[in-house]
Amino acid sequence: MERSLSMELVRVTEAAAVAASHWMGRGLKNEADDAATTAMRTVFDTIPMQGVVVIGEGEMDEAPMLYIGEELGTGTGPFVDVAVDPLEGTNIVASGGWNALAVLAIADKGNLLNAPDMYMDKIAVGPECVGKIDINASVTDNLNAVAKAKNMKLNEITATVLNRERHADIIAEIRAAGARIKLINDGDVAGAINTAFEGTGVDILFGLGGAPEGVIAAVGLKCLGGEIQGKLIPMNDAERERCIKMGIDVDKVLYMDDLVKGDDAIFAATGVTDGELLRGVQFTGGHSKTHSLVMRSKSGTIRFVEGRHSMDKKPHLVMKD
Repeated sequence: MERSLSMELVRVTEAAAVAASHWMGRGLKNEADDAATTAMRTVFDTIPMQGVVVIGEGEMDEAPMLYIGEELGTGTGPFVDVAVDPLEGTNIVASGGWNALAVLAIADKGNLLNAPDMYMDKIAVGPECVGKIDINASVTDNLNAVAKAKNMKLNEITATVLNRERHADIIAEIRAAGARIKLINDGDVAGAINTAFEGTGVDILFGLGGAPEGVIAAVGLKCLGGEIQGKLIPMNDAERERCIKMGIDVDKVLYMDDLVKGDDAIFAATGVTDGELLRGVQFTGGHSKTHSLVMRSKSGTIRFVEGRHSMDKKPHLVMKD
């Protein structure tokens, strides 16, 4: 992939974030998601690549969502797999909460797992803890392993978990072990990525979330030198059958190279609302300000990008009253 593609992709997440941010706190999650998707598709079609969506928001008959199999880009340039979540945290935006992102990931064609839309059990950590975690081990064992790897006391370790009833046992075990917990209401891509940045105060992520989001997080953590492990959790026979048809062994632990192969992948995200890692979109008299993260695994480059956008010159991102 061309080096310049990294910065081109930031334009995509910036557009999606600005479009979605108009809906912050208005209680209309579908409208926010639709705005992000439309903006993302519009800018994607100016990017010099031959992309195919392998992780999107549905099948073709569910348009206008970015659907699996949709072709993106100008039709010139590298052939790439595309994983997108135009708005990770629709409920977050609807309520004006924390850590909503516009996010995408790409890799060379055939290198991203075409994950079915179902639950994935996940455990994620930053670079210091690579090779120290085991999704088949207990929560307590993994907490102890992270504490040892980071030369910290167990009561100094912070685990992040989606605040869901299904995670009651995980939460209880973390508390019993004496570690700290940061519960998040949505957004486990951000939760996973935050484990690799010291300033976020998060050391490990546990729990069930979306499988597609697991692949996107894997690209981000690959760029950061971190690690994620996952296990697909079919909730019924239909989901299990879908995995079989896709050639995926539901009993297999999915490691980094199962989720994203090769040494070249790009992750880009722009904050829609404020979070530990990225600031949300701000409007200042005819302009919007964005804060983005873009990373490439091949070079190990991590960039934070601040953008200032003239809304008069980007009418497709201006909300119609």
